[in-house]
Amino acid sequence: MEARETTQALIAAADAHSAHNYHPLPVVVATAEGAWMTDVEGRRFLDMLAGYSALNFGHGNRRLIEAAKAQLDRVTLTSRAFHHDRFADFCRELAALCGMETVLPMNTGAEAVETAVKTARKWGYKVKGVPAGMAKIVVAGNNFHGRTTTVISFSTDPEARADFGPYTPGFEIVPYGDLTALRAAVTENTVAVLLEPIQGEAGVLVPPAGYLPAVRELTRERNVLFVADEIQSGLGRTGRTFACEHEGVVPDVYVLGKALGGGVVPVSAVVSSAEVLGVFRPGEHGSTFGGNPLACAVALEVIAMLRSGEYQERAARLGGRLHRELGLLKDSGRVTAVRGRGLWAGVDIAPGHGTGREVSEKLMDRGVLVKDTHGTTIRIAPPLVISEEDLDWGLAQLRAVLGA
Repeated sequence: MEARETTQALIAAADAHSAHNYHPLPVVVATAEGAWMTDVEGRRFLDMLAGYSALNFGHGNRRLIEAAKAQLDRVTLTSRAFHHDRFADFCRELAALCGMETVLPMNTGAEAVETAVKTARKWGYKVKGVPAGMAKIVVAGNNFHGRTTTVISFSTDPEARADFGPYTPGFEIVPYGDLTALRAAVTENTVAVLLEPIQGEAGVLVPPAGYLPAVRELTRERNVLFVADEIQSGLGRTGRTFACEHEGVVPDVYVLGKALGGGVVPVSAVVSSAEVLGVFRPGEHGSTFGGNPLACAVALEVIAMLRSGEYQERAARLGGRLHRELGLLKDSGRVTAVRGRGLWAGVDIAPGHGTGREVSEKLMDRGVLVKDTHGTTIRIAPPLVISEEDLDWGLAQLRAVLGA
């Protein structure tokens, strides 16, 4: 069978035997290393998406793979019915990285958001004294916090929300970045404000300067938890360990995932104070795989890598290069807007230069992989280990696609 036929056959088989809840680009990856992936035809592609930040440290990072291999030979799962010897270190080190005290581990980002919702509600009832069943959580329009029934109940994206009702009550949606609307939405029954410091799926939307500090001040004044969903924005992506740090903000709760598992295993966590997470008692929440030995071993290596500051520095330095080049494209009229921080950008394609999907497919043909969102936008988020030369080459392909 010819290589091209192999690609087509594998895509056809996937279409025949899997639910069509994704529309991937027509490439079938076989191997990957660093910032590069190779398909079943032997073609190489520069990965400028990095698994939506799950691959911040690149494909097949040796430190992470070796940590996983070493743990595979020891023990991979105990369930939380028993203690294991990697759990205490994981919780201590992650809490320290966050400047917090307590960790509640889960697996996926959506599970972590669900956990944060339950945490905020229980804290509201047990600590703040909100009447039973009356807790409210304020969220932002255009948010993306996952795909569970509760989470899509406060989504404003019709594709994520339509035909999945009835929806979970208890959420108030306000425009992202609108402090006046947020202030008006907070009542005596509000237990939390849940925000992405930068909205990823919406097109890498950065809030107005001063917004996050004002949210922090408001929530502190009104005895409301500030919950920061740093699943995509956190762990080095923006040039800081957390995106909140760019404005000197420390929330009450961090929600983490994606890069915490190093692209090796799914790892997520809610990290907060002992007072907030102390509301849970045995049996009230849990996960069979949450905080398993393999996940802890990999995440501990991720935490150690982040403590060096190397990856945050690379994201800041190369991010400056990325945004300077994208700014030139905006000046040329080929794109209408560029947003983001660090090695993360949302790029709106100008009318007449293709849809986001069309630009993504043309880039794929030139050996670069990105992904579109909301029709006219492409997202760029290469692994933090990408070289300057590879980044420049990838941006040159974008210029060529847009005729710049």
